[in-house]
Amino acid sequence: MTPDQIERSATPAERRLAGLALNPAAPEDILLRLLAGESAAVRMVLCRDRALPEAVVDAVVAHPDPYTRSFLARSRHAEPEQRARLVDDPDWFVRAHLADNPLPDEDGCPVRPLPDRTVARIIETYEDDLIGYGLVRQMSREFQRGTATHPLAKVRQRAAGLHWHVQAPWARAALLADPDPGVREVSARMQRWWERRRDPDAVRDDLPDRPCHARSDLLMHGALAPDVVAAALATDGAWEVAGNTSTPAETVALLAGHADPKVRIRVAERSDLAPALRGALAVDPDPGVRLALSVHPALTEAERAAIDYVVPGDEEYGHCRYRYADPAQLRHDALSGHPCLRRRAARDPGLPADLVAELADDPDLGVRVLLCQNHPDAPAALLLRSFLEYTGRHRWHLTRRPAFPRKGLARFADDDDPAVRRLALLDPRLGPEAAARLTRDPDPLIRADAARHPRLPQARLTELLDDAELAPRAAANPSLPLATMNALVP
Repeated sequence: MTPDQIERSATPAERRLAGLALNPAAPEDILLRLLAGESAAVRMVLCRDRALPEAVVDAVVAHPDPYTRSFLARSRHAEPEQRARLVDDPDWFVRAHLADNPLPDEDGCPVRPLPDRTVARIIETYEDDLIGYGLVRQMSREFQRGTATHPLAKVRQRAAGLHWHVQAPWARAALLADPDPGVREVSARMQRWWERRRDPDAVRDDLPDRPCHARSDLLMHGALAPDVVAAALATDGAWEVAGNTSTPAETVALLAGHADPKVRIRVAERSDLAPALRGALAVDPDPGVRLALSVHPALTEAERAAIDYVVPGDEEYGHCRYRYADPAQLRHDALSGHPCLRRRAARDPGLPADLVAELADDPDLGVRVLLCQNHPDAPAALLLRSFLEYTGRHRWHLTRRPAFPRKGLARFADDDDPAVRRLALLDPRLGPEAAARLTRDPDPLIRADAARHPRLPQARLTELLDDAELAPRAAANPSLPLATMNALVP
């Protein structure tokens, strides 16, 4: 059964026990009893959706059910070292989930990498069909940088087969001369592939004659002969060739006047855009084209300011880190008069303290919210202000930032905005009467949070354990008495 099927098939009693499995105050013996139970839904929540003490992890790793072990393998809450204990699991199903990315969190935050030795073990011992790009996302930066010279030949071979296009010239040379024949063979094959992409005649021969990913990839990144460009313009490839660095300058100039504004935006994003074309696109009738041109790296601040661009105010300001390689460029963008460049700089978690202070007072809401979403030192007052002002999809992620204030939020318990009213339940000093009242709130998220609030009166908490909707949340309440927890577990 899939996780969704397991969840849908759970009985009300199982859902209540699944809530208990998430209770942060549940002692180890309760968790171990839940793990030993017959309910797959309870084991799934226990192993997948919370952090576990080591004694429980020991029991999960030794559990006879591979599905139960696989829930730990894909858990984003488990420590990487805990997940790594499953690297040699006897069941391919568990190993596949370990090699794949853990389940993403609600805000798409990156997962913590597996230990380097575990990644090497996976590459060395797993079947090829169990390893995909999910493993790449679990590699530390140090591991990724060292794949071309790793002691294990299989790691070097994988570096050649998957990452040839991003390897430095010295790394490619080392892989081509590798002492292992398998590494040399894969490297030679990838070098031939790379050279064909740089050869216009080879690209012409390899170009599929139907729309597909391979065709788009070659039109976007391969070396294009003039006749290939002309054929692409006559069919479906204007957008692809508009960004290709091998597209002739005269064709780029032609595409700058293309009827489709998406193509003109693609042209405006070219780093090698000629000054004359920059001037033409700066007054393009389409606002999207003007906006794309306004952040071009070759423009001066005065040239940017002269463009009639409109900064979108309805973007999703979520957790979307952008790391600058050049500190000088980061500072330049952070101090730019263009809000979009300041927004880009605000996404860098390594933004220096003086620039954090500068952008914390930025007049643009997007800059302030993105700083809060991505920088570890965003001030508490700014986090709360951003939450109150920003109403987009990623709004609640702000409350998960370490510095988000908790005390004093009870004052929002009667706010008209449900999302703001929900803030009151983050306050550890919320009054018991307010907590009880909020369990009857019209908003389901507020009712759920209220059922878990530790200051919820015991009488109301006991009542909710029999509530069809809120029983799982009530069972997860940390103030649930131990005697009640024991009574709930069969």
